[in-house]
Amino acid sequence: MHTQDFDINLENLAKIEGHTDLEIKVRGGKAVDIKLKITENKRFYTQGVRGKDARSVPNLVSRICGTCSIAHLTCCTEAVEHGFGIHPTEQTRILRRLTYNGLIIRDHAMHLYLFVLPDLFNKDSILEFDENNKIEHSLVHDAFDVKRAGNNLCTVVAGRAVHATFMQVGSFIKNPLPEELKKAKEELLAVRPKVLGLIDIFYKCDFEFNRNTRFVALAANPFSFLDGEILSSTGTCIPEELFFEHLERVVIPYSQATGFEFEGKDYMVGALSRLNLSKQSLHRQTRKDSSKYLKEFPSNNVYANNLAQAIEILHCIDESIELIDTWEFKAEPRVEVKPREGTGIGVIEAPRGTLYYRLDMNKEGLIKFANLVIPSAQNQINMENDVKILVNEGLEDEQSKEWIQHEIEKLVRAYDPCMSCASHFLKFKWKKI
Repeated sequence: MHTQDFDINLENLAKIEGHTDLEIKVRGGKAVDIKLKITENKRFYTQGVRGKDARSVPNLVSRICGTCSIAHLTCCTEAVEHGFGIHPTEQTRILRRLTYNGLIIRDHAMHLYLFVLPDLFNKDSILEFDENNKIEHSLVHDAFDVKRAGNNLCTVVAGRAVHATFMQVGSFIKNPLPEELKKAKEELLAVRPKVLGLIDIFYKCDFEFNRNTRFVALAANPFSFLDGEILSSTGTCIPEELFFEHLERVVIPYSQATGFEFEGKDYMVGALSRLNLSKQSLHRQTRKDSSKYLKEFPSNNVYANNLAQAIEILHCIDESIELIDTWEFKAEPRVEVKPREGTGIGVIEAPRGTLYYRLDMNKEGLIKFANLVIPSAQNQINMENDVKILVNEGLEDEQSKEWIQHEIEKLVRAYDPCMSCASHFLKFKWKKI
């Protein structure tokens, strides 16, 4: 096989936010050109928010993604607050943490149970799991139980699991009822053993793809998806408002998405980066019960991103239980939002990595300019380079075309990009030249 030339075309990879194609040119037994073509539809959100009242923009941009709507809502809300000089109360910050924990539980569970587990069981889809097989049958039910617990936590605290309604600039318009929080806690306690089992499954997984790269994430102690400073595995530590100054936009002619480099080099964001940089800051109960698994980090194995996500689910469960037990939510006066001219920066950790918002506002509080940096765009160059290495290793080992196709699919899924939900349905075309 290595003496032949091929074109490998992955066509019309459907995903939540558009489509992606993958084109690979193999010449002389080597992958000489890799093009990860993100062809998602232009929706012009950065232009669409111009002239809008900044107070209403967080709810507007939450429509960017149904899966990560709470991430966009939260990051944009933070940007508006920073621009207007608003400092939310501690209770509001706690409510946001609970809301965000629900998002992480739901989002990671969807990725790990529904899209990745079939790879571990040599299945094309979770629909192929055998109901007569005790393990497979149990995992299908676990998937929906864990996902439901995350959804319900979001609903109790923020009104809805998708496009939440209670979170506003500066405050929440409604507090969760004690009986609702008690029920949410019971659900979290019920699924906790299931998550420990999921962690063990990914710990025992033998998938491996190691490559030295830079890991970048927002980091804080205690562990937080919403606060901290930008850290990198190369030693960089910067305030979140300076993040964009360390990024370099890379125009990719064949892709609708702009790529990014961090300090001039490719890098990776996401759960693996977060645990590589901040595992010591996880909730104490999480550290105790996953101590064996945390020894895997720091790791250069891209597939360890799946294990990192499973551990993050446990952290979110443990932190949420503690917050529900220790915090008594009381009625608070609404925060007065006074528009002013200025720039607001918001940086949080979305499920798939660091999310950046910049909003420039005039004195009436209307948006003049908006800039968004999305995690999947940041991972694009790193993922593309990984695919090239993977293909060349497969060609050198004279692996079959089917093996290379399957390994590319698995590697793409490990990054958990927006298009992971459709990567079980990839279509490859191999053209012999």
